[in-house]
Amino acid sequence: MKEKIEKENPEKKEKLEKTKEIDKKEKKITIEKLKEITNRFFNSIGFPIFIGILLFLKTIFFYLNTISIRETIDKATVLGTIAFLATVFCMICTLPNRGRSITTIVVDIVLSIILFADNVYHTYSSSVLSVAQIMNLQYGEEIMDTLPMLIQAKEILYFLDILLIIVLLCTRFLKIQKKAKINWKKKIAKAIVGIIAIVLFFKIDVDFIEKTKEDPFNKDMQVKKSTIYGYHISDIENTINIKKQAKYTTKEALLADYDELKEEYDEKYGKTNYDLQGIAKGKNVIILQLESIQNFVINKEINGKEITPNLNKFINENIEISNMFMQSYSSTADSEFSTVTSLYPMENGMSYSRYYTNAYDDIFTMFDNAGYTTSYMHGNYGFFWNRENVYKTFGVENIELKDSFADTSENIMGYLSDELLYTQAVEKLKGYDMPFVSYIVSASSHTSFSLDGLEDRSKVNIDVGKYKDTFFGNYLEAVNYADYAFGIFIDKLKEANLYDDTVILLFGDHNGMDMYNEEMLDFLQGTDSELTDTDIKLNYIRVACGMKIPGIEHIKIEKPVSKLDIKPTFAYLIDGDAGFSLGTNLFARKDFICLNNERIVTSRYYFDEKWYRIKDGAEINLEELTQDEKELLEDYYEKMRKELDISISISINNLLK
Repeated sequence: MKEKIEKENPEKKEKLEKTKEIDKKEKKITIEKLKEITNRFFNSIGFPIFIGILLFLKTIFFYLNTISIRETIDKATVLGTIAFLATVFCMICTLPNRGRSITTIVVDIVLSIILFADNVYHTYSSSVLSVAQIMNLQYGEEIMDTLPMLIQAKEILYFLDILLIIVLLCTRFLKIQKKAKINWKKKIAKAIVGIIAIVLFFKIDVDFIEKTKEDPFNKDMQVKKSTIYGYHISDIENTINIKKQAKYTTKEALLADYDELKEEYDEKYGKTNYDLQGIAKGKNVIILQLESIQNFVINKEINGKEITPNLNKFINENIEISNMFMQSYSSTADSEFSTVTSLYPMENGMSYSRYYTNAYDDIFTMFDNAGYTTSYMHGNYGFFWNRENVYKTFGVENIELKDSFADTSENIMGYLSDELLYTQAVEKLKGYDMPFVSYIVSASSHTSFSLDGLEDRSKVNIDVGKYKDTFFGNYLEAVNYADYAFGIFIDKLKEANLYDDTVILLFGDHNGMDMYNEEMLDFLQGTDSELTDTDIKLNYIRVACGMKIPGIEHIKIEKPVSKLDIKPTFAYLIDGDAGFSLGTNLFARKDFICLNNERIVTSRYYFDEKWYRIKDGAEINLEELTQDEKELLEDYYEKMRKELDISISISINNLLK
């Protein structure tokens, strides 16, 4: 039909072809014009200004996802971010065409990666990254296993503009122009602007660094006061000149303040609620650190089944410690360090990777002096978190790591399964001279909680229902398996006649879930409909804890305690010498604990940049308090800063040598 029309209407055919040719030319002209306009913009001063605005919006997006997830962004944070980015991009605008375009792209990529990495890490640990964590790249495999569970789809927003620019450059739609003809008037004006921008840049940097010094241990406050960029500038400076962070440079000055602090603690809190001194002298001791097990799973059910039936039974029959708090928003190694030394950890595992050769009054030396056989057990290899070197330095007699166990046939998440660890641990304990102390660290409930490697999935006997195949659902299943293995451990101890006359302390090392995980919050609200933001923050740092002392019936300890209190507690129970310890006996009456990021938990209050009442989560107006109450809160804060100053100085300057 078409051919017939074309034959009958040659003029129409010619006209149609001309129309198509015109359309092609017009389309080509339009594309060329668009290309010309885009390239002119790409090579103009407008391009870095536009990218600067985009980076500002990305940074605001970062704040909303991290430090200001449940609150408005501080005005000072916004203004500081504007000042920093405006100064940086003013400097970029003074560069010639090629340098300006390339520098803009590089700065966009670098700052976007920083924001993305900080966002992901904040989801994991409620903290931002430090340059010191470069040393942790040796544990890259574990980090990569965890990443898929932490990355959210919305975080692609950090890279959309970069991906678009890369595509346009690759298709030659964009071209970076060479140096334009020199205009000396513009060149001089740019030079003046550049000099002013450089001066302002260094002035802003100095201001940022000074602001971070106001809250040396609280990264969130550093970010709020000096922006995420100011924090990183300060962090690099602090990492290079780390000794400047230590308040004390001599042992004499340190001990003067420490002795004063301990004397005040003894006077205020020295009395105990129970007469247990020396009750465990000569008895075996097992310290069991449970991977990622938070307190909110204890005595809870899902779809009619207990999540942790064996842990529930142990805790409910013995000493229930319902407010044990982790010391750090970081690693398992940090938990071990706090327990062993009764000091605050240098965040990010640095206590074990960088400061392990320091002299500490450690728990193993305390037990060794009391005539105990000492051991440490973990189902991973000795290089991980430098544990083999660390525990050799502590003088542990029996260091039992993965390669010292005969049966390594089942590995979960790369670690010896808890069941195999516990079963073989009991065999090793049977061969030790008594009394013994053994610090055992489990690992099967490690992120990403998928239980990869578990051969018999029937050992997970809960139905997580609507949470199935979510990060939270995986967490509950991993905790349930860890509980199953713990039940095997208790049975094996009983079979070996090692249970009845042994003191057992168990506790979670750190959080497993991120603070605002939606499924977890749904679960928590099912048990507490009046959940406050303060409840959520405390839930994040509160870990499972229970203790068995032969001859002691059920006791419930509800006051806040921490890992720092473990060494002094055992010193009290075996009538030993705790040596230098910042914690206190958990049976005594001290009513507050601190974290190494400037948080404070008391029996009634919680400090997280501001003071909150735990009972209802309400922010406290200090002006409405009585003078006595105000002085009490000020005293808590003063003690927290003093403890942190003492601890960090010991680590950095090795002041206990």
